[in-house]
Amino acid sequence: MFTGIIEELGEVLALERTSDAAVITVRGPLAVSDAGHGDSISVSGVCLTVIDQTADSFTADVMAQTLAMSTIGGLSVGDRVNLERAAQVGDRLGGHIVQGHVDGTGEVLSVAPGEAWSVLRFSIDASLAPLVVDKGSISVSGVSLTVSNIGDEADGSHWFEVSLIPETLSATTLGALSVGDRVNLETDILARHVQRLVSFERSNS
Repeated sequence: MFTGIIEELGEVLALERTSDAAVITVRGPLAVSDAGHGDSISVSGVCLTVIDQTADSFTADVMAQTLAMSTIGGLSVGDRVNLERAAQVGDRLGGHIVQGHVDGTGEVLSVAPGEAWSVLRFSIDASLAPLVVDKGSISVSGVSLTVSNIGDEADGSHWFEVSLIPETLSATTLGALSVGDRVNLETDILARHVQRLVSFERSNS
């Protein structure tokens, strides 16, 4: 489990693709400072398991489903990624409960810079849109954010906005996003549970 509070900006050192999987190596001195074989690290919102490490980097396997559901497969050597170690029992929950189980990806629709913050608008799949509410929580590339606005268009498309403070823009990869970029999205686990419960109640009524 993670909290969505990014600890470090990492750098992709290698990404080796096979027919249905990949192996990624990421530089992250802080992330590996107390990591061991089998530990979990969130890489731009995707929970990966350490299979090898050096003093300042770690290697992880990426399954076919993860490649299909996230932006990991599109990374290149030198790309920056958001890193967070798994939360420890007793840690402050500065963000919200983030599992690192990405629901899908979204596209940056607009970036509106302001004097003290920037407003970013992202597309979201119709299947995920009901799980996103104004003032609710969402993980964007592993960053715990509060939804500042939502929209449902006549053409059936859906979007949400987040307002990012300078600290978030500089400490994560979100500050470098441009229109058309893809991001990993994870909706609130509590919303997903409620949706599942409601679907059972409706089917049994």
